[in-house]
Amino acid sequence: MAKKSVASLKTGKGKDYTKVITAVRSPKTGAYSFKELIAHNDHIKDAVEVAKEIVETPTEQ
Repeated sequence: MAKKSVASLKTGKGKDYTKVITAVRSPKTGAYSFKELIAHNDHIKDAVEVAKEIVETPTEQ
């Protein structure tokens, strides 16, 4: 699911961009967190692939 929620994205050239939101489940707690990317409309498929890589790559904290 993608949505435009920032007011500055709704005017001018901001209409050419989309916010990509991906849900990530924590293996420790089971809680969900969200990763957000802003991508040009021409590159949405690439942004989704990058988001999947971010989700699959474990982060060290």
